[in-house]
Amino acid sequence: MDKKVLEAQQWVNKTYAGKAGYNPCPENGQTGWPTMLSLTRALQIELGIATPSDSFGPTTEAKLAALGPVKDGFANKNIIQIVQHALFCKGYWGGEGGVYGLATQKAVMQMKDNMGLSKGGPDVEPKFFKALLTLDAYVVVSSGTDKVREIQRWLNGRYSNRSSFNIGPADGIYSRDVQKSLMRALQYEFGVPDDSASGNFGPTTQNGLKAHQVGKGDSGIFVQLFSAACVFNDLKYTENNETHSATFTSSYDDNLRKAVAEFQRFSAFPKAAQDGRANYDTWCQLLVSMGNPDRPVNACDTRFTITASRAKALKAAGFDVVGRYLDEEVLRPEDDLNKEIMPGELEDIFNGGMRVFPISQYHARKLEHFTYSEGYRHASKAHDRAADVYKIGRGSVIYFAVDYDATDPEITSNILPYFHGVQAALAAKGKRYIAGVYGSRNVCQRVSNEAYAAHSFVSGMSWGFSGNLGFPMPENWSFTQIKEFKFTANGDTFDLDRNVMRGTDKGVGRENVGQVATEADAAIKYIDDLYAAAVQYGKGNPNELVCEYLRSDDYNDTKWRGLLYLSDAEWVKYADSKVGKRMTDFKCPSYGVDIGLAHFGACANTVITKGSIRGKGANRGDFAGWGGDLCTFYVEWRQAADSYASGYLFCQDRLAKINTTSSFGFDDILEDVDGYLIGTAAGIKNKPINELFRAHYGTGPNPGHLRRFRDFYNQRYEGKMEVVKAAANHMLQGVFTDDDLLQVYRQGIFYYLGKNILTPNLIPNDKLDPFVAGYADQFQRIMGQENATAKAFTAARR
Repeated sequence: MDKKVLEAQQWVNKTYAGKAGYNPCPENGQTGWPTMLSLTRALQIELGIATPSDSFGPTTEAKLAALGPVKDGFANKNIIQIVQHALFCKGYWGGEGGVYGLATQKAVMQMKDNMGLSKGGPDVEPKFFKALLTLDAYVVVSSGTDKVREIQRWLNGRYSNRSSFNIGPADGIYSRDVQKSLMRALQYEFGVPDDSASGNFGPTTQNGLKAHQVGKGDSGIFVQLFSAACVFNDLKYTENNETHSATFTSSYDDNLRKAVAEFQRFSAFPKAAQDGRANYDTWCQLLVSMGNPDRPVNACDTRFTITASRAKALKAAGFDVVGRYLDEEVLRPEDDLNKEIMPGELEDIFNGGMRVFPISQYHARKLEHFTYSEGYRHASKAHDRAADVYKIGRGSVIYFAVDYDATDPEITSNILPYFHGVQAALAAKGKRYIAGVYGSRNVCQRVSNEAYAAHSFVSGMSWGFSGNLGFPMPENWSFTQIKEFKFTANGDTFDLDRNVMRGTDKGVGRENVGQVATEADAAIKYIDDLYAAAVQYGKGNPNELVCEYLRSDDYNDTKWRGLLYLSDAEWVKYADSKVGKRMTDFKCPSYGVDIGLAHFGACANTVITKGSIRGKGANRGDFAGWGGDLCTFYVEWRQAADSYASGYLFCQDRLAKINTTSSFGFDDILEDVDGYLIGTAAGIKNKPINELFRAHYGTGPNPGHLRRFRDFYNQRYEGKMEVVKAAANHMLQGVFTDDDLLQVYRQGIFYYLGKNILTPNLIPNDKLDPFVAGYADQFQRIMGQENATAKAFTAARR
């Protein structure tokens, strides 16, 4: 409870109780929308507005303007008190008693400076008053960044005098409002009159972008606005193992060019267009979720049957892949759209030279359509249709649809439980198919990060969705839907959606129908061949030799000479001659994300050679896997400490996520856990590693990949959350009494990667403990979903 906020709530309720149109706010001392809306209605009552509302609209602004700015000597003391109480609710010391004195003036000027209005003076003008009665923050909040806040303040400072520009937040977070501000800024610079600058992506804006394409060597306002869009979309590139980010600049330098070129590659632009210039397509891709709706594409989706003639026409028009529905659930005969794949349709698609990506949608247009039980039911039906009716092979992706603008709270309350049900049902059916998600950028982002959907099909053409505005493209996007149109060929017309295809999911082809083998099967054979070669080699432990070979390219430098040992060069050469082309990764059969064999091999090799442990300590085997990743992730947190004061929130947002780039991603934790489990069994029990690999990733009655986190939790952490935290804490700051070299390696991570950061032993426990708890809780969340899927898998086999 904040005493001054409580005073504001008590004052506004007492002063305006019983007044027509006034809604009282709770008296709890907590800032929130109810308090701000009560203050808004109080202001409107003071202005003589007959029907007060929650909206600070044109009438409120006009009546305030007629009174002149609120300042020293302003006659209406109640309006002054509304200003003062609102300032307290915003975190500023607003003064008291309805006197517009120095304390109030100082607070107003401090808030204006935070907004970016450094020359604003101490008066409260209508536009400032409007911002005052919002919950917008003007300092960096958790998960915000200084580089985004710099642009927010610049936008406010440059454009707040324009009549259609609202003062926006300066909290360091790219949001819908910030997106709108950037669009308006572009429109002003194109010469659009203030009252016509809507922030929408219309023909005038599109023509303005076409006329203002910039590139390396250019400078000026359009470079500034373009670089702002690049920062908002978090453009970056990697060079010499270092990551560089786009910065806000008025000069188009080589750093910006490289970041843009990488973004163009990520966005699947044609190679000739990956030149690092701010061309029209790049402007569009940064500003709206659909990008340029008329850019070249080679994928599409439709609810209409693809006949032989349609397949031929689509292929001739440049479409290689079409999205089609596995099923349709009809509640009333008049709703039957016949949108599901028809008998013989797949054959027509394949004969036409096309592939297909399967979509599952049962209604999916309202919040009530999304529950855990419905997700389970829908995925069970989708699996049966794909497997029994269409004979689609193992490892294919099915995109489960969220076909409406789900808000962030709705994603939490309904969409995520729905996808947990989807995952459980697919597991109960033996994980034949991989779950993908169709929806807005925010839906795709969160479902991928929190329910582990491997691929995203983005509803990009719905650019006005709240889940698209202010959200960057999810990193695991495979298709993005950019335009609906009428496709016509030979007198035949039907609705078709144009989709950009990235190539990470190629869809289902003729070869996938009836297919049994997957990438995991190919990896199993690869390890079989490696193990056979290691036995034939006849020098050393075959299990270790297999792991040496897997890590020999990426985990075999001078650091590994000390941490483990260098791979036997003679053996590597021998194995090359036996196995041929190296396999670097394969799709995890549970989650559909890439398992990197080099990282897995390094983890398993160290566990086999240096041993694995249980309990609250930590050793070198841990350091090669989860422990080293946790230390690196700690460095990442401390480098982002200005945006993430809370280590717990940093773990929540960035640890073990499919769609968030970090040093401890979801693929990393899979490789760490699998490396430990297989390495422990190969070392302690001396079981052949190829047999262990097959039991873990294969299609046996209870494969290890469906229970990996529970097995790791029980084996490594003794099935206790307090042990998870203790082991993590020991890895970060404990003393390795029997391994001085490990102490040196750990400090090396903190020193060389972290430069000037404080090491874990130097920060207070009340700062480090939440970070450790964040790791433990994130592990528990993943294990919780796995428990649900494993329970469904077990029940289905009874």
